[in-house]
Amino acid sequence: MINSVIVADSSPLIYLAIIAQLELLPQLYQRILLPTAVWDEVTIQGVALPGAQAVSQLTWLEIQAPEALILEPLSILVDRGEAEAIALAQSTPDSTVLLDDAQARRVAERLGIRRIGTLGILRKAKKAGLIVELVTHQWNLYPT
Repeated sequence: MINSVIVADSSPLIYLAIIAQLELLPQLYQRILLPTAVWDEVTIQGVALPGAQAVSQLTWLEIQAPEALILEPLSILVDRGEAEAIALAQSTPDSTVLLDDAQARRVAERLGIRRIGTLGILRKAKKAGLIVELVTHQWNLYPT
């Protein structure tokens, strides 16, 4: 069963790009929304970092700015990308927010917003038969 809308934060997108599983999102959700701050964080500020190129080439992402009135109070609780993702999910009917940060997930929970993390996406994909097995990977995002 495909779900309606997911609003993504940067970390889950980067992790899914690193393990070459970004294509799970349009298989699980009808629409994938990305706040402008998340797009900037991943593809502009993080241009040389893992995942940036893969995310920048996605044609199914819908980049949207959240409503300023919803965003403003969230900005004091979590970072800009997470605040925009939560604000966009809050104003988008039948949406789920894709977050890995514990504080951001607590904020979304308190606001009654459905949430899922990277591991939740992988588990959901496995249940839907989109991936055969989950295996543990270790990687260093920022080698020294």
